[in-house]
Amino acid sequence: MPTKRRILFIDEEPRVLAGLRRALYSERDAWEMVFAQSPQPALEAFDEAPFDVIVTDIRVPGDDGELLRGIMSRYPSTVRIVLSSEAQRETMLRAVGPMHQYLAKPCDPDTLKATLARACALSNLLTNERLRRLVTQMERLPSLSSLYFDIMDELRSPDPSAKRVGEIIAQDLGMSAKVLQVVNSAFYALRQQVSSPAHAVVLLGLDSIRILVLSLHVFQQFESLPVWRLPLNALWRHSILVAMAAKRIVDRETADARAADRAFMAGLLHDVGKLVLAVNLPKEYGAAMDRAEVRHIALHEAEAEVLGATHAEVGAYLLGIWGLPDTIVMATAHHHSVRGSEERSFGPLSAVHICNALVSEVTHLARIGARPTIDERHVAELGLLDRLACWRDVVQETVTLEKGIW
Repeated sequence: MPTKRRILFIDEEPRVLAGLRRALYSERDAWEMVFAQSPQPALEAFDEAPFDVIVTDIRVPGDDGELLRGIMSRYPSTVRIVLSSEAQRETMLRAVGPMHQYLAKPCDPDTLKATLARACALSNLLTNERLRRLVTQMERLPSLSSLYFDIMDELRSPDPSAKRVGEIIAQDLGMSAKVLQVVNSAFYALRQQVSSPAHAVVLLGLDSIRILVLSLHVFQQFESLPVWRLPLNALWRHSILVAMAAKRIVDRETADARAADRAFMAGLLHDVGKLVLAVNLPKEYGAAMDRAEVRHIALHEAEAEVLGATHAEVGAYLLGIWGLPDTIVMATAHHHSVRGSEERSFGPLSAVHICNALVSEVTHLARIGARPTIDERHVAELGLLDRLACWRDVVQETVTLEKGIW
């Protein structure tokens, strides 16, 4: 019988806890749920056994945000979700660091169930015991920015506005400049210069701009930190090339705009695990990089040998606890081991896998050790082996166009 996932709910309002009990009653066989009105019994419940997920109002008596920080320190693998009202938003933003996801109160029961189910499923990415230990050692994970949460709030509104999202981005001058730099690149072949973040949002689309902002924020957090020879600028360029090429290829092969957008998002974030590992385990990651270079093997193979985990697995776990779509999480997890996934048709995962290899082949950007290769057996199983030459041309063209960004 599968082990029940443990979920802890904290809210000072008894009626809120009662509502949560009713809304989640149907999940009682899958989840062991504990409900508390204050931090002290919550911590005592943690002492009995760790929880997979905690859902808390950020303003519980006697807490002032310390509960999440304490859990982040003592139980770093617990997914931390804040369920808060709009009136408490200013307080909530102070918890951005120790918070993984934010849900607005009142929360639709189906949305809450789906969020919790996805958070509990993350343990499937952590089946290796060494990987579990690795994640619990991590002292620094990139945090989500308040800008990202502002954009998410707008996207959740009944009528999200590209103009409003543009205004949010415009509040951060550094982020505005980066977004405009990308949109004004030759990749978009625009006839006029885009000078407004709102116009940039219209061109990229709401979902893509959200992930672009997230990606830029993550890279900016690590710019001042030692990352053991990991070339951040080259890694960012590699990521955006994979994103652009994957989007173009999916659009050509499927004519599915949503899938193409997801491919773009996954491409931007597929290597985020490298940053997490390099910052949290610098000596071990340096050893993995050295092994890849000396033995001329792919970096992810050296990571598995030295660390017991790859940047793909760690990155997917991070994106999962942030609540990103499953498509992006799976594309990140399997961008080197595509046949380990359940994808049986061409989509974002296959596109990111292919473009990651082809961009590395064409540019050498951020390459350490042997370059990643395309799983041609997987491509053959999709019936698309004859498309490889075309995809290589798309990547080469994308590299040429990308030079306009820098």
